[in-house]
Amino acid sequence: MKVSYTGTALLSTTPAQAALPTPIAASAARSYLSSLTVTTEHSRTGYNRDLFRHWITISGACDTRETILKRDGTGVVTNASCAATSGSWYSPYDGATRSAASDVDIDHLVPLAEAWDSGAYNWTAAEREQFANDRSRPQLLAVTDNVNQPKSDLDPGTWWPSRTAYKCTYARAWVQVKHYYGLTVDLTEKSALSSVLNGC
Repeated sequence: MKVSYTGTALLSTTPAQAALPTPIAASAARSYLSSLTVTTEHSRTGYNRDLFRHWITISGACDTRETILKRDGTGVVTNASCAATSGSWYSPYDGATRSAASDVDIDHLVPLAEAWDSGAYNWTAAEREQFANDRSRPQLLAVTDNVNQPKSDLDPGTWWPSRTAYKCTYARAWVQVKHYYGLTVDLTEKSALSSVLNGC
């Protein structure tokens, strides 16, 4: 697994995004994309979501999901179990703001199954756990649940956020995560990413 990323910054675009790790610049993303190995995806045989232990305990009673809900939300109030009881969440994928945590998913920007197909089938359990709970890169973010569900395990060769203004950010984040973890891309995925990044 590749771990060459050197740092993150903070977004300051909207209150709900204030603590999100900023994706790399478009120029860096184009450079990183050109260095990624292009190959057909590995067989999904053997994949199981449980192989990527996720929503681990971060602090006290708070797991990864609850931590990201607090990070990405505005005015979030939690109970003794760390569950969000109120707040609002801006979803960058569709531009909607939700006021119930139950309407929000924590998306793995590069889906777990996609990571498996792109090289994670060969990782250790600890490496998969790190990937599934990575709060340092733009890999986890709170989004509208019924927008995230159709995305499922699709890559940019098939799926993009409906909000056009976010596509460049999404492409930069996708390439950053794949580069950091040494994951591969397929030809259709790379072409779609290149098309968006060239317009950033």
